Amino acid sequence: MAFRNIPLALALAVSAVTAGANMAPSAAVAQKAKAGKAAGGSMKGLLGNASDSALDQLSRPGAFYADQAVRILLPGPLQKATKLMKLTDKAGLTNNLTRSINDAAGLAAQEAKPVFRSAIDSMTLTDGVGIVTGGDTGGTQYLRRTSGDVLRQKMRPLVSDALGKTGALKQLDSLGRGGGTGSMLGALAGVDLSRDGLIDSVTDQAMSGIFTYIGREESNFRKNPLKAGQKLLDAVTGK
Repeated sequence: MAFRNIPLALALAVSAVTAGANMAPSAAVAQKAKAGKAAGGSMKGLLGNASDSALDQLSRPGAFYADQAVRILLPGPLQKATKLMKLTDKAGLTNNLTRSINDAAGLAAQEAKPVFRSAIDSMTLTDGVGIVTGGDTGGTQYLRRTSGDVLRQKMRPLVSDALGKTGALKQLDSLGRGGGTGSMLGALAGVDLSRDGLIDSVTDQAMSGIFTYIGREESNFRKNPLKAGQKLLDAVTGK
């Protein structure tokens, strides 16, 4: 176990040992059960706060586009066609479609808090205890592994609605009208620039970016072991 995770993983053990040294076996078992419940609840709280913070950051205007690590790109091989997109933007053919889809991802993130909170709240206390020692992003990885598909299903309509609000879908429609530039770009890249194709691509990339940010926030919390351990210890002892 990494040293920085000791307070998160062992604060409950310290409490159980100290408080239960002179206890009868049944009392010690009860104390350990209380400690486990506190640990599980604490991890759910940690992950919930990390999720809220990540979505707050990504919902700020221009956040997705500004961060190269999570910037939303057009589907498939078009991700490599940045020079072509710049030329078509300058010519007024694409009206900065890339920026529009990134703005849509930010709007979707703004609406996604209850979606992610619901998934986190459905975690069991046993799940929470199990990811206490799961590494810097153990909770994020667990959430992605167990709830990623469900979260994506709930995010897709949010992304679709946001793409409509930013005008991205309208831009896409105008590009493909009459076999124009949209069809040309699609043929060049070997992808189908349909509405459904764009919605799916933006949803997948937005989900990846959100999990990246949640992982960062979880890691930042874990890197302050004294503060994290004290909070957990306080929860166990009822302070």
